[in-house]
Amino acid sequence: MAIQNKQTAPAKTTGTPAKTGTAGKPPVKTYAPTEFFAFERENYILMIIGVIVIAIGFALMSGGKSADPNVYEPALFNTRRIVIAPLVVLIGYVIELVAILKKSKPADNS
Repeated sequence: MAIQNKQTAPAKTTGTPAKTGTAGKPPVKTYAPTEFFAFERENYILMIIGVIVIAIGFALMSGGKSADPNVYEPALFNTRRIVIAPLVVLIGYVIELVAILKKSKPADNS
């Protein structure tokens, strides 16, 4: 009794179908698993930086609370909370946008 090879030869380009081993189905090609990430490492680093900048902006907005709700506290409307903090948050969102849209460099296989 002869041992049969389970692999079939690839089809020739003459138009004839390749001979198959079982029930007329072509052999299943298996591919080595590859890791796929949506972003590169640089993108993730930029995203983390953007989140940190946004958190700093929100921290700059905090404060200005009065102990008595019936007393006006002018520190609520100072330049840090009205101008600087929103700009810092906006810069953080721009960093996030750049991190998402930044394309990775093609791999140099030479």
